Parts: sequence; structure tokens; C-alpha cells
Amino acid sequence: MLDTTQSDTAAPSEERRGCLFALSQPPLMIFLAVIGCLLLMASLHDLLLL
Repeated sequence: MLDTTQSDTAAPSEERRGCLFALSQPPLMIFLAVIGCLLLMASLHDLLLL
């Protein structure tokens, strides 16, 4: 008779989520956009006004 129960080494039912899932989160994207805009404004200030 075959044992059809799951073993302890079975894959977990919850999938691992990678970096693309983290980047799809709106608060992180807003934070990165704000930081990017600040860096862009600082670089344009240095290039054009100084």
C-alpha cells in the first residue's frame, strides 16, 4: 500500500515573492520617486546654476 500523505519536505503553500513584487508596492514607488526628484533637482542645480 502506498503512502499518499505529504512529506515534511513538501514545498510550502505560500510562494516566495521577489524584488519585482516589492517594487510594485505604491508607498515604495512614491518614496523612490521623491528621492529621484530630489537627486534630479540637486544635479540640475549644480549643472545649470553653479
